[in-house]
Amino acid sequence: MADIGRLAAFSDAVFAIVITLLVLDLRVPEFHEGQLAASLREEAPSFLAFVVSFVYVGVLWLNHHAVLQLVRGTTLALNWINLAILFGVVLIPFPTMVLASALANGDTDDLRVAVVLYALAAALMSAPWLVFFAYLRRHPALRASHVGQDQVRAQQARPIIGLVLFGLTGLLGWIVNPLFGLLGIVVMIIYHGFTSEGVRAGTFQWGRTGRRG
Repeated sequence: MADIGRLAAFSDAVFAIVITLLVLDLRVPEFHEGQLAASLREEAPSFLAFVVSFVYVGVLWLNHHAVLQLVRGTTLALNWINLAILFGVVLIPFPTMVLASALANGDTDDLRVAVVLYALAAALMSAPWLVFFAYLRRHPALRASHVGQDQVRAQQARPIIGLVLFGLTGLLGWIVNPLFGLLGIVVMIIYHGFTSEGVRAGTFQWGRTGRRG
C-alpha cells in the first residue's frame, strides 16, 4: 500500500490544468467602432458554456477531494481507477467547445447533438467513480480509520444516479428539447455540488470532520 500524497498531488495538477484550459475557448470578439457591446453579446454562448463547465470541473474537484478523505493509502489498481476518473475530467473542454459552438452558430439539431455529447461525456465520467467506491468497499485496509463499510456503500448511489440521470438528460435533450437537456445538465451539476462531501448512510454521514452525524 503506497502513500496517497502523490496521487492527490497529481490529481490536483490535472484539475488545475483542465480548469485553466476551459478559458481558451473565450476570445475577444472582432468589432467595428461602437459595436463592442453587440459583439460581446454574440460571445454570450461561449461565456455560458465556460461558466457551466468551470463550475462542473470545480464540483468534480470538490468530490475528488472529499473522496480522498476516505482513503489512507493506494494501490496500483486504485491508481488506474483514479486515472480513469481524470480521463473523464480532461475530456470536458471538448464537449464544452462543441456546446459553445452550437449555441453560437448552430440550429436546433446542432444544439441537440451538442447537448447529447455533453450528457454522454458526463454519464461516462460517473462510471470510474462507481468502480472506485466498489474497490474501496472490497479493500477495507485502504480506508481511513473513521470510514465504515456502510459509508462507502452509501456513496455508490451517487455515481449510479449520475449514470442514469445524465443518460436521461441526453435523451430529454434529443427527444424533447435541447434546452431542457441543457437545464438537466445544470441541475445534475448542482446535485453533485450539494452532495460533494457524501450522502447519509443510515445514521452515518461523512464530511469534513469524518465523524458520525
